[in-house]
Amino acid sequence: MKVTLIYPGIGGKGFDSLGQGMDSGWIGHGLAILAPCLRAVGAEVDLIDLRALPGWDAFRAEVERRRPDVVGVSMMSADYNPAMRALEIVREVDPRIRTCVGGPHPTICPGEVLESPLVDHVFTGEGEISFPDAVTRWMRGEEVSRLVPGVAPNLDEIPFADHELFLAEWRRWGYRLDSPEAPFVPELPPPFVTIIAGRGCMYNCSYCQPAERHIFGRRVRRRSVPNVITELRLLQEQYHFNSFMFHDDCLTEDRDWVIEFCRAYRDAGFRQPFFCQSRADIIVKNEDMVALMARAGLKGYLIGFESGSDRVLRFIRKGTKVWQNLEAARICRKYGIAIWANYMLGLPTETEDEMRATISMLKEIDPDYYSPAFYTPHPGSDLFTYCQEHDLSLITDHDSYRRNPTEVKIKGHDPAFLQWALAESQRRKPLNQLKREARRLWRRYAQPRKIWRRLRRMALGTAG
Repeated sequence: MKVTLIYPGIGGKGFDSLGQGMDSGWIGHGLAILAPCLRAVGAEVDLIDLRALPGWDAFRAEVERRRPDVVGVSMMSADYNPAMRALEIVREVDPRIRTCVGGPHPTICPGEVLESPLVDHVFTGEGEISFPDAVTRWMRGEEVSRLVPGVAPNLDEIPFADHELFLAEWRRWGYRLDSPEAPFVPELPPPFVTIIAGRGCMYNCSYCQPAERHIFGRRVRRRSVPNVITELRLLQEQYHFNSFMFHDDCLTEDRDWVIEFCRAYRDAGFRQPFFCQSRADIIVKNEDMVALMARAGLKGYLIGFESGSDRVLRFIRKGTKVWQNLEAARICRKYGIAIWANYMLGLPTETEDEMRATISMLKEIDPDYYSPAFYTPHPGSDLFTYCQEHDLSLITDHDSYRRNPTEVKIKGHDPAFLQWALAESQRRKPLNQLKREARRLWRRYAQPRKIWRRLRRMALGTAG
């Protein structure tokens, strides 16, 4: 049986966008793990990544050429429209092709997806066990229910993500980067890869939960350290990576795991730099762990600072305080760890003064990278329900579920003020800007090794 997996993530940069940052330059780990699970039951598997294609005509031509028995589409909420358009074309090419949809949106909103005549089967939760089982039953001529619940696998027992599933397809369409995945910061040089060590999040932020628990369950599950080290060894043999990124929601929530990993990583001979996501309160309470991570190769944290108002932080159930945001930034600076600052503007109940407080906090933090968003009510979260109950949502199309700061997502905020706040939040203090420019010039021109090389070249030139 031939299965074609479809990655529909063109909501960010559209068609023909490979290599353009996170949303267009990284593999989809869900499908990359699902592919070897399907091969294990005897299925033939390939991939169509919409980001690689020039347009819908090319997609139609690919479906006509491949003629799969089954298509499996992974869907985030923001991917709903391109996913459905892809399924519509599949139906037009051959109505006999069995259409399957899984991922976060079908798990959280199964009823909406089941309403569509374009969808034969909806797979909720994790699909590494349930989807191959369904394919096996179809190969035996058996029936499968339209709604198939997921089964949580033992993460050490499932295959590693098959990066080549994506890379081989990307190369067909002209991908020429000297990196398996697109690096997104100078601290992480190519070749660059991403990995995922666990699933779930123990925290209760109202803009995420309980949606994530619907997908992965209430308990965080993490692969063993030896399992992760084994994958890194294989990636090193295959791609000779110079840096990587942990794609976990919050890798540092398990202190014991992190400490074990850092020691095993160094013992295995790895020195490559990496980034991961963390939280301000974890950093403040575990400075010794931060120091250990820095020695092991950590070069940056992605931190959800979210707001400079303690009232807003309580309202969104973040579990952190403004002073922790500021102290976490100080600790990162102490150990030379870059700060990727995630934050939101335009939250429900947020006042303009509270947004100004967020701006003031960011000017004090002076992050290396700004990652702003206008608050977006995502289905399945408690804050989404709050917006529905108070008639706040301005979202009328699935495309608006992207966390982009280009359109106001809820009522009650002045669009002009939000645009001003967005720009001002990324404007550094003059002194901070001066310090950054001085550091840049020092790194470029005044490092002792560079001075020595320059003097040596001059001396050799004079001698000649």
